[in-house]
Parts: sequence; C-alpha cells; structure tokens
Amino acid sequence: MTTEKHTPSPGSVRRVACVGAGVIGGGWVAHFLARGYQVTAWDPAPDAEAKLRRLVDAAWPAVTELGLAEGASRDNLVLAPTLADAVADAEFVQESAPEDLALKRDLLARIDAATPPGVVISSSTSGYAMTEMQVDCAHPQRLVVGHPFNPPYLIPLVEVVGGERTEPWAVRWASEFFEVAGKSVITMDREVPGFIANRLQEAIWREALHMVANGEATVEQIDASITEGPGLRWPMFGPCLTFHLAGGEGGMAHMLDHFGPSLKSPWTRLEAPELTSELRDAMVRGCEEAADGRSTAELVADRDRAVIAVMRAVDEARKGRS
Repeated sequence: MTTEKHTPSPGSVRRVACVGAGVIGGGWVAHFLARGYQVTAWDPAPDAEAKLRRLVDAAWPAVTELGLAEGASRDNLVLAPTLADAVADAEFVQESAPEDLALKRDLLARIDAATPPGVVISSSTSGYAMTEMQVDCAHPQRLVVGHPFNPPYLIPLVEVVGGERTEPWAVRWASEFFEVAGKSVITMDREVPGFIANRLQEAIWREALHMVANGEATVEQIDASITEGPGLRWPMFGPCLTFHLAGGEGGMAHMLDHFGPSLKSPWTRLEAPELTSELRDAMVRGCEEAADGRSTAELVADRDRAVIAVMRAVDEARKGRS
C-alpha cells in the first residue's frame, strides 16, 4: 500500500483519538477500547467526561459478551483537556461532531492542523460528502468518511469513502484499519448523499411516516412488519439476494420479469411527508406505547442482547455452510 512517509501501517495502530463524545463518538470509544486500543477523547461539553464514561460503562456488558481483545480495558480511556492534546500523538482520528456543515468544516480543519503528518482522519458524518467538509483543510488528501451504524460498538458496518481531494491511499488505509479494528467495511466507489445503508433505511422510514400520517398503519404494526417479516431474512441475505430467491430457480431474472410491472404500482412514496405536529405527536406516542414503560437504558440493553443473539446465530449458520 502506497502511503505518506509518516503514516503507520493499519495493523500497528495502538493509539486512537475520538473527537466528539456523544452517542456516536462514545460508541466509537467503547468499540476501540474493546479492541484493545489506547483511546484519547475530547468533547467541548463541560460534562462530557461523566457522560462518556457512563456510555462506555453501559456498552461494556455488550462488548464483553462479544469478546474483548487482548489488553482491552476501560482504563485505557483518557479525556484530553484540549483538541490539540487529544490528537497530538494519535495514529488515527475519528471525528463524531454534530451534523452541522459549518461546524464540521471548521473542526476538521482544526483537527488537520493539530494531527501529526500522515495520520488518517475519518469523519462519522451520516450525510455530508467529504468533498463538502475538507474544503478548509491544509492536508485534505488524508481525510475520509468512516460512516458507522449506531451503536458503533455493536453494529459492524462502516462505509468508507473519500472526497475529491482525498488521495486513494487514505481510503485504502482507512478500510484496512477498520477491518483490523473488527469492523465490516464497505469501500464505496464514489460519494453518494447519505451513503448506501442510510439511503435504504431512509426509504423505509419515509414510507413508515406516510403510513402513520395517513392512518394506514400504527407504529406497532410497522415495526412488527419488519421484525416478524423481512427483517428475519436480512441478517443472512440483503434485499437483492432475498428478491433473487423470490424468483425461484429462475432467480432475479424471473423475479424481475414476473414482478417487474408491480414497480409501477403505488406501493411506496419516496418523498417525505410533511412533518406536521400531528404526525410528530403520533410517532412519539406510538413509540412510547411500544416502549411499554421501559427506560432508554433498558431498551438499549434489550437491543444489544438481541443483536448479539442474531449475529451469533447468523455466524453459526455461515460456519455450517462451509
């Protein structure tokens, strides 16, 4: 792999800096700690350290259940007093600031100015293109998007893509590093608004909002339609292979030939509905009813147990295939 002179190899990285310690940034901290890295974090909020340590403590049972790497410890977390201190000796930087383009541009430029030469800087942005964010950076060639799925300590997916000024070596390096760090990586060929997984997820979300807004389905019915239906197939095969199987022995060709006309049927509305106060209240009320009195912490614990069980079951199924 061709890299800059000062770039460490992906497998030699031991010290990671996490800039931004909210839900996503804190999830990254938990993941990197569980994989045995030394993690230095920075967040400008006055109560950032207390919140981050609570988040890591809440995630630790799940990452322990999945299996800790050698040397993994919550004691490997250090909260830096300044951004410059956080990245001063970093071998990789993951930025997870709020989704505000002006903020991201300024912050990434500051990170770039303070981070040692050759060290790759990755952004957790869920929608902005790196081309938009790297405009003020002195060394844009080393900046990539490393888009995770929440919670990063549990969901393995990371989508990696560079911007127009990112050099190919940085994209390759980041993809290899994330794989070494225990993630499942999609290296995208080009920038796409919202990346891949978010676009697919957003399509379902918008249709769900339309159905609630039109009184066609409740929150409970919509969630059950996925968890008791296609969601059970997706851990092993995604939507494309699932529809390939729907074509029987003829596969996708037969499926498209047979069901192609239904693509013109009014089965989806990809434009988002107007988010009226009535729709907002209906969604909030429906989720409160679905939570059935469980706190956020209890729901997170339930989710983590379920995801681990599914991941293990699918892994066993794949092993049985070989």
